[in-house]
Amino acid sequence: MAVTFLMGFSCGLPLLLTISVLQAWMKEEGVDLSVIGLMSLVGIPYTVKFLWAPLLDRITPPFLGRRRGWLFLAQLSLMAAIAGLGLSNPKSHPFLLAGAAFLVTFFSASQDIVVDAYRRETLSDAELGLGSSLYVNGYRVGMLLASGGGLILADHLPFSMVYLIMAACMIPGMATTFYSKEPDQPFGVPGTLAEAVLEPLREYFTRNGAWWILAFILCYKIGDSMASAMATPFYLDIGFSKTEIGAVVKLFGFWATIAGSLAGGIWMIRIGIRSSLWIFGILQAVSTAGFMVLTYTGPSVAALSAVIAFENFTSGMGTSAFTAFMASMTHKRFTATQYALLSSLMGVPRVLVSAPTGFLAKSMGWNWFFAGCVLAAIPGLLILLRFSGWSAADVQEEGLLTGP
Repeated sequence: MAVTFLMGFSCGLPLLLTISVLQAWMKEEGVDLSVIGLMSLVGIPYTVKFLWAPLLDRITPPFLGRRRGWLFLAQLSLMAAIAGLGLSNPKSHPFLLAGAAFLVTFFSASQDIVVDAYRRETLSDAELGLGSSLYVNGYRVGMLLASGGGLILADHLPFSMVYLIMAACMIPGMATTFYSKEPDQPFGVPGTLAEAVLEPLREYFTRNGAWWILAFILCYKIGDSMASAMATPFYLDIGFSKTEIGAVVKLFGFWATIAGSLAGGIWMIRIGIRSSLWIFGILQAVSTAGFMVLTYTGPSVAALSAVIAFENFTSGMGTSAFTAFMASMTHKRFTATQYALLSSLMGVPRVLVSAPTGFLAKSMGWNWFFAGCVLAAIPGLLILLRFSGWSAADVQEEGLLTGP
């Protein structure tokens, strides 16, 4: 579990170094806003990481084993890429900066692929819930260090030095990789690259309920994603100051999410993944309705704190269950490829569904908009009914779901 948490930290650290921290650096250097906006394209590797995941399933490096070998290489390359990004010049050489940022996201996405596979292969089905919650918590701590810590440091140090410090923060993850245990391979390794590419798809789509699983992944977090996309404009619209939003929503909300993730992991040990998805999904929908309460209370810090505590706590629980669910869907022979595919699919609703939320909020008003977000959570919960029809033999043979 400690290894899972530390690997999560290493995965969360690089993410915002190419988003919020890089945007602040470019803005400070006077880079045009259109160029800053285009820099978001360097994040493409996160959405297409399934394309090279089969290589990581098929090929075993000559040292440390299949999982730890690739992980150590990805982390070493990532540390060098972060340092290289810090040595770039946003104003005079924006294309070199973009290239360095792209390398950071590529090696970061590669690290994600291997860590997801490692977690699935080293934890039993009963341990996946708590392991996933600790991974998510480690991920968020890494993001907090990179974004909050990085921006604070940038007030006192040049951005180039900040990136060198963040590159050095990859060392704990590399030490974790070096001293951890290589997972067993009871199902073997794909014999050819073609097998590594095609067999994971064949194995998955010949399962009972394969398409329902994909539909569930697309629908489960839709309501939560829609509400989150418009949350900050909503807070400002009803009268909260940016300081209040930063203190309550970002700082206090961060710890509420951490607590929810940990509580969700512990509960999954007791009640299993399927029951957790039901309970946490319902609580997520109810917590979204809390935003409607704020339209009546106005800019009350006490009300905002209560809503954020409940919403972030339940969101953390739901994310832990969702992450554990996706891990349980993968076959241990093709863990890297199948998990990369499912996790890439998970990001589709966050991108596509968020696009029209501004239009919907403007035309419907805040109350009806958040009511719609609550209703949007229902299809994902209804799809869970399909899971209860699977037999115990299916669950045991294919590793579909654990618990009652």
